Amino acid sequence: MKPLTKAQITIGLLAFFATVWGLIVNQGIVNFFDLAKTILIFFVSIMALAYVILAILEWVQVFDDLKTNAIITLIVLVTMLLVVFYSMN
Repeated sequence: MKPLTKAQITIGLLAFFATVWGLIVNQGIVNFFDLAKTILIFFVSIMALAYVILAILEWVQVFDDLKTNAIITLIVLVTMLLVVFYSMN
């Protein structure tokens, strides 16, 4: 597996768990189906965004290191999705 693909999957999963943790702790959704639907939507959107953002950063080559691009992608994803999450309240 390519290092870029590993980074995309790892960053996507880290961002997913960070946002789902915030969702479960702060939202207090009691209906299991609503919670499962929201978690599935977050998972699909985060994985797609991680793939796209990291691919764009590697393509543009603003930063030379994959680790730097991965950290920037993680910060952008978690910040963006937490803002979306808190705007839902």
